[in-house]
Amino acid sequence: MKIKHLLAFIILGFIFTIIGTLFKVQHWPYASEMLTIGTLIKVLFGLLLIWKILTTDKFKEFLNW
Repeated sequence: MKIKHLLAFIILGFIFTIIGTLFKVQHWPYASEMLTIGTLIKVLFGLLLIWKILTTDKFKEFLNW
């Protein structure tokens, strides 16, 4: 997975969270679901980012100095 895919993933998570917040303020339906989806996407992004960092060869070289 490339970094640009991870960035698109986190942007999608922020979009869901912002729209969910708007829905929550306006008391529209499905606000909680949108906030939950946005949060889960951001958590998944964090896990994928950690996995990407730990599997990068240059990071392994940095740890071994």
